[in-house]
Amino acid sequence: MTDHGTNQGALWGGRFASGPADALAALSKSTHFDWRLVPYDLAGSKAHARVLHRAGLLTEADRDALVAGLDRLGERFATGDLQPADSDEDVHGALERLLLDEVGTELGGRLRAGRSRNDQVATLFKAYLRDHARTVAALVLDLAEAIATQAEKHLGAVMPGRTHLQHAQPVLLSHHLLAHAWPLVRDVGRLRDWDARVAVDSPYGSGALAGSSLGLDPEEVARDLGFDGSSPNSIDGTAARDFVAEFAFVAAMVGVVGLDDAYSTGSSIMPQKKNPDIAELARGKAGRLIGNISGLLATLKALPLAYNRDLQEDKEPVFDSVDTLEVLLPAFTGMVATLTFDTDRMAELAPQGFSLATDVAEWLVREGVPFRVAHEVAGACVRRCEELGVELDELTDVQLAAIDVHLTPGVRDVLTVEGSVASRDARGGTAQVRVAEQLDELRRAVAEHRGWLA
Repeated sequence: MTDHGTNQGALWGGRFASGPADALAALSKSTHFDWRLVPYDLAGSKAHARVLHRAGLLTEADRDALVAGLDRLGERFATGDLQPADSDEDVHGALERLLLDEVGTELGGRLRAGRSRNDQVATLFKAYLRDHARTVAALVLDLAEAIATQAEKHLGAVMPGRTHLQHAQPVLLSHHLLAHAWPLVRDVGRLRDWDARVAVDSPYGSGALAGSSLGLDPEEVARDLGFDGSSPNSIDGTAARDFVAEFAFVAAMVGVVGLDDAYSTGSSIMPQKKNPDIAELARGKAGRLIGNISGLLATLKALPLAYNRDLQEDKEPVFDSVDTLEVLLPAFTGMVATLTFDTDRMAELAPQGFSLATDVAEWLVREGVPFRVAHEVAGACVRRCEELGVELDELTDVQLAAIDVHLTPGVRDVLTVEGSVASRDARGGTAQVRVAEQLDELRRAVAEHRGWLA
């Protein structure tokens, strides 16, 4: 019988009489997208060599020689000199082949004992995403801080607040800007929550699905790789990909202005154009991020335990989400930081569309009128304004009194944008004193998240 042996650049083959068909090899190949995991694979291999030594399966000299060989591969990768061969099936098989070239088949062949690609890739993927969660979080915080800086710069400027894309109530521009900053801060909080769960669940040591019989300590490997604990169940450790779906979900979560030239583009035919391409690309790429999580969930749906080769398809969509965010966020932050606002035009628009009608109703409530009645009276004021072609503040005292006896000249205190904004002084309101407090609160939250990154 012919002894076929392990396939070149793969980690299997001994039970087969020949190598895989070309079509299978092409389908199975993943080095074109998993090569970015090389540093994490090498770190895992060094940690694995150390637990093999502690278990008495490697001498100290063998451990040191393996770690040195892995370090040399890492140095070559850092310089761009380490590349997979066409025959390599995946990052794991490629690195074993390269390690054998470095340290010889006798020593290099000992490293695979007690581990499987199943527990390897699950752990390395988690480590990769943990690193990039921090990168993405830092970029998101940069954007939140850029928004906060714009909010502070324009503290006191008013604008028309809108609901249903219609004039609703006057608000401060700073208040509106910070409404975009808080979701970003929550996104970072989601990444931290995600990381806390992943940190205590290193699958290394789970083997293919049943764990190891060689006396290896998964907790030691977990600590070596920066985790706080190992997977409590080896089947779940190798098969679970909810951490991928959750990361992809957070990634998918992640007006009257002028654009700086450096963050705008022009037209190929219309010389006057100044296009907001960054904003438009961000909107388009949001669809791409949502598509990544949708496709991933379809891949994971109804998979049986434990590991299945379907899970090779878990990486590309999330790698794409990471790459997309890491190129998009700096551009979007630069755009936000250089925005200019026509605050005079915003102030002119703020009272239009009868946006002070709610202030009339609430003034009547403070005068003792039931809100049901106050709402009807304010509505009648709007109707009269439409008949006369004027805004609310342009109604005369006589016209106001004719609408309802409760509409005394005192109502004019709230028929100004400034009075309307200042009156909304509960926590979370648009009054300048509250927005200033909110800005401080946001910056404290950003600083606390920065502490986690450090």
